[in-house]
Order: sequence, then C-alpha cells, then structure tokens
Amino acid sequence: MAAGTYTAQMSVSRWTGRWRLYVALLGVPSSQWPEYEFGGSVVPTVAARSRALNKLGYAFTDDAEWTWTEDSAVPDDAASPVLLIASAAVREAGP
Repeated sequence: MAAGTYTAQMSVSRWTGRWRLYVALLGVPSSQWPEYEFGGSVVPTVAARSRALNKLGYAFTDDAEWTWTEDSAVPDDAASPVLLIASAAVREAGP
C-alpha cells in the first residue's frame, strides 16, 4: 500500500447490528480509529460509504474498489454465522 494510504473497513457491529465503517490506523489502538455507524441494517450504498468517509476526513484513492471477505463468528465452525467485512483503500481528504 502506498504511503499515506489507509484501509477503510466496513462490517456489522456485533453490539448494535448496524453497519459501521472505520479506518484502520497502524500503531493506533482500534478504540481510537475514526468510525462511522450507519443508521440501519441494510448494506450502505457506495455513495453513502463515500459520504461517511468524508465526514471522517478521508476519501477513496483513485483506484479504490471495495472487496468483500467472509469470516465466521466462531473460527473453524462451519455452522457459525458468516461475518462479511468489506475493505477499500483510502487517503486523508484534502482541505
């Protein structure tokens, strides 16, 4: 990843059941990462994600694409609920 580039991720909060978007910052405790929680349980549109990133002070890189990964709530348990995590490359937004 290029200097000045970060990873934005989006997943469903296990506490609220709502989609949340956050920017992972290396060397910073995850409790201090910029985060935005969407108001519902429907997957936010790309436009809504872009607006949320802008509110956090970030923007998509020119070549950014959302990629989706499956995880499980209980590792190595095929019956465990699937957790979806989306990620995209972002940069700090200019003034």
